[in-house]
Amino acid sequence: MLLLRSIIFHLWMYGLMGVLGILFLPAAIWSRAGAYWAIDVYLSLVFWGLRTFVGLKAEVRGTVPSGSVIVASKHQSFLDVLILVRALHHPKFVMKRSLMWVPILGIYALRIGSSPVTRGKGHASVDELMAEVEKRKSLDGPLVIYPQGSRIVPGVAAPYKVGAYHIYRSHNIPCVPAAVNTGHFWPRISLWRYPGTAVIQFLEPIVPGLEADDFLTALHDQIEPASDDLSAETERA
Repeated sequence: MLLLRSIIFHLWMYGLMGVLGILFLPAAIWSRAGAYWAIDVYLSLVFWGLRTFVGLKAEVRGTVPSGSVIVASKHQSFLDVLILVRALHHPKFVMKRSLMWVPILGIYALRIGSSPVTRGKGHASVDELMAEVEKRKSLDGPLVIYPQGSRIVPGVAAPYKVGAYHIYRSHNIPCVPAAVNTGHFWPRISLWRYPGTAVIQFLEPIVPGLEADDFLTALHDQIEPASDDLSAETERA
């Protein structure tokens, strides 16, 4: 039964993406604000579907950041992307370049000011990241980056990459770490969606001025224990 409900939710989510994505495209092309309006309508219906079909709710904890700030989040699932878009005011993302070509999703991601980057090219990827972020520096709203570079299964360790640090140093702005437990409810490469409460928790800001090693250590030492705590809380529920 849960698998059937999960499939119904997928049909709902992607069907809405296709219909509303095309219907609202003129508003998105007209202005960045129009794109955010369209996304907000879409997400309201998506989260309604999650609650109704799957029994999955979303919760945001901590102080929601705003303005010129980096949000460096744990990435376990597409669900944490959806929650961040809804929780933050006018966010833009660092995203992998291949997502540019995903129908509907790519258009809207670029329209809100997201920065496409080719992964796995070492220093060339960092140079590309900085160039793309610089192009969009004047756009208001937090910049979301996943410092581990990809979705990480809960409980699995993965290194923190230097991209977030280069933006933090270059722009001289605070970085807000974020912990998640979304992978427990919305696993990668799976149709199954599980009931419960998916949480994103904003943690204490890291003030500008740290060197690379200190910054990455501070990021790791906030995000990993907090995400582990959320996982333990999920397993006890």
